[in-house]
Amino acid sequence: MDSIDGLQCLTMTAENPTSGDLTPVPIVTCKLCLCEQPLDKVTMLQECQCIFCTSCLKQYMMLSIREGCGSPITCPDMVCLNHGTLQETEIACLVPVAEYQLYQRLKFEREVHMDPLRTWCPVTDCQTVCHIAAGDPGKPVMVECPSCHLKFCSCCKDAWHGESSCRDQPIVPEHGALFGTEADAPIKQCPVCRIYIERNEGCAQMMCKNCKHTFCWYCLQNLDNDIFLRHYDKGPCRNKLGHSRASVVGILVGLGVIALVTSPLLLLASPCIICCVCKSCRGKKKKHDPSTT
Repeated sequence: MDSIDGLQCLTMTAENPTSGDLTPVPIVTCKLCLCEQPLDKVTMLQECQCIFCTSCLKQYMMLSIREGCGSPITCPDMVCLNHGTLQETEIACLVPVAEYQLYQRLKFEREVHMDPLRTWCPVTDCQTVCHIAAGDPGKPVMVECPSCHLKFCSCCKDAWHGESSCRDQPIVPEHGALFGTEADAPIKQCPVCRIYIERNEGCAQMMCKNCKHTFCWYCLQNLDNDIFLRHYDKGPCRNKLGHSRASVVGILVGLGVIALVTSPLLLLASPCIICCVCKSCRGKKKKHDPSTT
């Protein structure tokens, strides 16, 4: 158990063997680099109990901080049964102070962006967090910055325009697009974790980088279980996938053909393989048999 600036980080430790003790040192296989490491070089996550070598975990955390935009850092194991999330104490222990401060800042900015009752002051030199009075979703509300006392619209971030509509500015709805309500809006929110996603090209099948949720860009329909993308066969999103599904089907068919072709060959070759292995074993046995020397 290591302690850094009052924060504790759980690392695996093994008892020091006494002199002359031939007991092998316990080792653990890291799921990231697939290398065997002694217990003093690995770290166990508190929430899911998954074990990784400390150096790999440090690199994973630093990469997640820089690319995750403040979203929670999940367990590196993609098939983690407990779906663990790294605690802030673990992050503070394993990354440099500057990286941890960056993570805290990005996390706070993400919380403000996702909070319908908070927003940033639009003045560049101010950037104060302002509170929005509760009201109807999507309806403009006057917000006053507590620092610079600017009064601006909660939707368009322009100077408060009273009861008139926002001038050529899109309204941020409670769900869906950030810039407008059109299906082709360039920025939308993930239907699950609400993180903002920008699409500038590519197909309409989107996967959220944060929560790995798969959905349709146009209607935000869940596509997690739609392997063959039949969602684009009917409805308003028909033929809007952006590429042919023949590539997906072709890969699956190709794998099936390879399996069918190689299976008979492996069955025919198995007797030869077994004979070769047996001959090798008999040769080694004769070589080490004292009666033959």
